[in-house]
Amino acid sequence: MSLVFALGDRYVTRASVVHRADGRVKLALTLGYVLLVTATPHAHWLALAALALPVAALVAVARLPLDVVLKRSALALPFVLAAVPLAFTTPGELVATVPLLGWTATREGAEAVATILAKSWISVVLACVLTASTTPTELVHALRGLRVPALLAAVIFFTYRYLFTIGDEGSRLMRSRDSRSAAIAGYRSGGTLRWRAGILGSMVGTLFLRSYERSERVFAAMQSRGYDGEPRFLDPPTLHRSELAGAALLLLYAALVQAYVRLG
Repeated sequence: MSLVFALGDRYVTRASVVHRADGRVKLALTLGYVLLVTATPHAHWLALAALALPVAALVAVARLPLDVVLKRSALALPFVLAAVPLAFTTPGELVATVPLLGWTATREGAEAVATILAKSWISVVLACVLTASTTPTELVHALRGLRVPALLAAVIFFTYRYLFTIGDEGSRLMRSRDSRSAAIAGYRSGGTLRWRAGILGSMVGTLFLRSYERSERVFAAMQSRGYDGEPRFLDPPTLHRSELAGAALLLLYAALVQAYVRLG
């Protein structure tokens, strides 16, 4: 179940200006900047490079490990695969032919795929900075600050919170399975592939039932303590003008880049 913890634990502890900034400011900046990045025209590499510079600066200021950022930003690659057919379906100048299949790639199609890759990568890196510098509690508070429905914010928070609990439960099931399994020298063990699939299906079903029952107990305990669906925070952080000004300058910079592209 190490994959559960690898996917769940996104916060990277650092002492930086980015980490200390209010989550509402960082979330609003991320959403606004991503929208401006996606508005970049087709194959305008100068604009994309200009938009990537502030993102790289945020990574450096946040003091995030480069290998962590690169690994997490690889999340954009599978989504780009959906755009690969554009290289063969977009009309334009022929640049390559796939052997045996006879598919022909055009320069315009390749530029379209490269543009989507660049936009996706910049956006994902910026999202990595947000999640690595903001705790889950701060993110939920930021979502509510941006008027995201309380139910949706609560679902996101509890999904993150109990992902680790489900991972622990799954680890216990796997240890229980291993303790009841033995490999004896000279004898074939493990059963057939169909038998293994049945065991795995039973484990998944058991994990679902245990998770469902625990969720009922947790919800009943929360209701008994006055939970009404609204996330509560003891000390809501206050917005600082310097943080708002910094976010506004970054968004203004991205807007000016878009204006230059369209008017230049």
